Amino acid sequence: MIDLYHWPTPNGWKISIALEEMGLPYQVLPVNIGRGEQFKPEFLAVSPNNRIPAIVDHDPLGGGSAVSIFESGAILIYLAEKSGRFLPGDLRGRFEVLQWLMWQMGGLGPMLGQAHHFRHYAPEKIQYGVDRYTNEANRLYGVLNKRLADRPFVAGDYSIADMACWPWIVPHEMQGQRLEDFPHLRRWFETLRARPAVQKGFEVGRELRTPSGPDEEAKKILFGQKAAP
Repeated sequence: MIDLYHWPTPNGWKISIALEEMGLPYQVLPVNIGRGEQFKPEFLAVSPNNRIPAIVDHDPLGGGSAVSIFESGAILIYLAEKSGRFLPGDLRGRFEVLQWLMWQMGGLGPMLGQAHHFRHYAPEKIQYGVDRYTNEANRLYGVLNKRLADRPFVAGDYSIADMACWPWIVPHEMQGQRLEDFPHLRRWFETLRARPAVQKGFEVGRELRTPSGPDEEAKKILFGQKAAP
């Protein structure tokens, strides 16, 4: 059994989708990041960066004690290797997937997150920030659209790279993007959205979602963190 420390965000959905796609048994342990539950000692023991998602696998390959992992990219690699699915075993295929997974981790997620923040959550509208990250989000959408022009999925076959990217495209309107401007990306997005495992993974934590976004207390917790003294 795998414990999934989760909150319904794009990074959280990556892992619930992957677990559904791989058919691995798991239980969800919600971590309310808008109320500071990510700072509890028992969660920090698993995720020292106080971020979701994180997992604890109580039945790792090869047996032995439980394995805990934080960072969604590392979790996706671990789950792919555990299940033997969605990450090729050959050198070229493996790194085709891994480079696009790293692209999502280092670029697509952070930049789209900043676009979302400056467009909707910043206490004052800073036009430079809005333009900077909305434009960068648009550039990254273009990279993904071009990549998908001649292949069905990001790295050829369906893989953890697709599972990593898709949840970040879900709130495209909040990022100031229009899918109709990116036809290949849009086709890919709709293809994944039709997958039963993606639908089921995306439903995890639905009852916890707040359509209006974080309240003022949550914003202070989410956006006001500094190093502990």
